[in-house]
Amino acid sequence: MKEYSVGIIGTGGIAHTMARTLAGMNGVRCGAAASRTLEKAQKFADEFGIEKAYGSYEELAADDSIDLIYIATPHSEHLANARLCISHHKPVLVEKAFTANAGQAEELFSYAKKENVFVTEAIWVRYMPFLNKIKEVLASGVIGTPTMLTANLGYDIDQNKRLTDPMLAGGALLDVGVYALNFASMLFGDDYERICSACTYHSTGVDEQDSMTLIYPDGKMAVLNASMLSVSDRKGIIHGDKGFMVVENINNFESISVYNKARKRTAYYEREKQITGYEYEVQSALDAIADGKLECSEMPHDETMRMMKLMDKLRQQWNVKYPFE
Repeated sequence: MKEYSVGIIGTGGIAHTMARTLAGMNGVRCGAAASRTLEKAQKFADEFGIEKAYGSYEELAADDSIDLIYIATPHSEHLANARLCISHHKPVLVEKAFTANAGQAEELFSYAKKENVFVTEAIWVRYMPFLNKIKEVLASGVIGTPTMLTANLGYDIDQNKRLTDPMLAGGALLDVGVYALNFASMLFGDDYERICSACTYHSTGVDEQDSMTLIYPDGKMAVLNASMLSVSDRKGIIHGDKGFMVVENINNFESISVYNKARKRTAYYEREKQITGYEYEVQSALDAIADGKLECSEMPHDETMRMMKLMDKLRQQWNVKYPFE
């Protein structure tokens, strides 16, 4: 059985989570890590027992032993980093948000198609098996006809320079708001007809708290909130005419509680044990590559484009523009 070798570009917090994930998977290992300096890459490699450390992304992209490269750099760098990998015909798994804007995403997908190279977005909640359980419970009719969805995600993370720097495509939307938008998309679809939204601004000009309401042709509403200033309960709630269901942690699904009209809990479901939750996107990418596909079915290119265009539209409403746009 082939053992796949995954390379990691970037050595920040998300890269650490991916390294732990790969260490716990069967048939997969982290073969190399790259940073902008060899010192950082070596420290990261030593921490996780990774064989190779590179002081440039180019060296990792050129490594013939690597089967897939995971990009864990700031949003502003995804386009250039992914293009570099694709130019070396390396399959790429790009951390969310896929790029800084829809134009960059379109450019990257076009280039990958031209070079016939796999690329997909690593929005981990799209790949989690527990998502199927959420959809199954909703489709069962136990809460009746769903009419409203609420979801929120907030962390006290505004002291992180990456999130406040406009040059790095900072702000709450691309980092945490994207999860609330994906939650609505996965359960209510993408056929919204109107968006009402507002945000507050950090001193650097990026969005720091977001309020977003999607209104659908059939009257359904998705009311979403995101913040990089405060700790939220992270709940996703789907309301119906016979009851409601609560999903704990829209950033990494933990459980589902179903309530009836009397607000009495009638059912409870808990996710199975996982390594970190990142393993599902990695396995999906490797399976797709083995099958000769250029995208993952869980997050196809068209869906990434829809989400990027939606976030562009929201930023346009807020007049939030990155300096490089």
